[in-house]
Amino acid sequence: MSRLSQIIAAKHCGLVVRAKELYRGRRHPFKTTVFLHRQIYNLAMLRALYVDFNSYFASVEQQLRPELRGRPVAVVPMIADTTCAIAASVEAKRFGVKTLTNVAEAKRLCPEIVLVESRPTVYVEFHQRAKAVVESVAPIAAVNSIDEMWIRLGGRDQPRPAAERLAQEIKYRLRAQLGECITCSVGIAPNTFLAKTASDMVKPDGLVIIEAADLPEVLKPLKLSHFVGIGRKMLLRLHDHGITRTEQLLAADAARLRTIWGGVEGERFWQKLRGEDVQQRDTNTSSISHSHVLAPDKRSHARAQAVLSRLTQKAAMRLRDAEFVTTDVSIYLKLRGGDRCKLHEHIDATDRTPALLQSVQRLYERLLLDRLVRNTTPTAVGMAFSGLKPREGQSLSLFDQQPNTEKLDRVVDQLNLKYGKNTLFWGGAFSAQQSARMAIAFNHVPDLVLEGDGKPEASRRRSP
Repeated sequence: MSRLSQIIAAKHCGLVVRAKELYRGRRHPFKTTVFLHRQIYNLAMLRALYVDFNSYFASVEQQLRPELRGRPVAVVPMIADTTCAIAASVEAKRFGVKTLTNVAEAKRLCPEIVLVESRPTVYVEFHQRAKAVVESVAPIAAVNSIDEMWIRLGGRDQPRPAAERLAQEIKYRLRAQLGECITCSVGIAPNTFLAKTASDMVKPDGLVIIEAADLPEVLKPLKLSHFVGIGRKMLLRLHDHGITRTEQLLAADAARLRTIWGGVEGERFWQKLRGEDVQQRDTNTSSISHSHVLAPDKRSHARAQAVLSRLTQKAAMRLRDAEFVTTDVSIYLKLRGGDRCKLHEHIDATDRTPALLQSVQRLYERLLLDRLVRNTTPTAVGMAFSGLKPREGQSLSLFDQQPNTEKLDRVVDQLNLKYGKNTLFWGGAFSAQQSARMAIAFNHVPDLVLEGDGKPEASRRRSP
């Protein structure tokens, strides 16, 4: 390969800086040529296949309830106009109804819409079945959420025809084994970032392949918000720096993106846009949280505190199961009218339920000192443990006035795992036994044993 062709190939793959270094002779010519060959070859490979289930919650409901098929469906946490859709079927999306659309607005957009109360346990069970189907075709590298997972392509699966056959096989088996309503969009690309981007480009039931030769042209028609990592705040930051279109983002160099992002993540984003295989940064559990929207007939501060007690006990059980202690407790309250308030406090490292319940109670009492909070109806509550540290090797406070409930907590956990979540609980949650059902966050698939609402199935009991 001539020096000129090396530079052209390097520029095509986004290795502009390295190409300039070669041209100026700052690297050993032979070593630089080998380096460029390796980089160009690596960028040309298809490495990731991303599976994104379409309208997952709504599709599961349509699969299990044939009378819903072909009809616009919105899955909601409860049947009330004051809540919002947590999922919308393909038919509902055609009317403009989407995730987080207010129910009253959804009814205005689509008068024929059918509201279905969510069934988190069912969705988790379907997720496990779907995961098994995908695993029967190829090993799953990671599960990113309850409706997204990806496969690392290697060897014979990396050429485009082979990768496409793999995607079609996954689609076929999902339909055959789970049902005709369970469809997915698949994206295939040199890295997971672009594969995820590709999976969002055609919905429902799409299959999009992005190869190195397609870059960057294939990305230019997309909106900035289409890319994972560009949320509302980052979008504003990009606008502040004069980047309002994807074409401008692609033209920016790595140093500029590093400045905009305020660190190395900007440079990583630049690399991902160019198809480089940027390894996922190691992340540890940073927090454990739960939240709950209060039913219209249960909106009072007394009921909100009872629900918070139940949420805290569920979170404490997860904390101990993960063998963490927490050093920061926070609570969140949403009021009628949309006002939100949040408080947190630092505490001595602990995983004991009574100490955590007391902290939550203190925080709520502090919120009630505000007249606006005290005189306004709560509509949703939440809590979180953060500042997590491994339980092993932690010295608990010598000045803790609480009785040592370590053994009691362990017994309560074991009995609840065996016989169901409401077998034993601390009294503050008594009036909320049927509230604070299991919820599914965007990036967390609940453990049916630890977080499920009922008695665990015998086949899923945790091994000792």
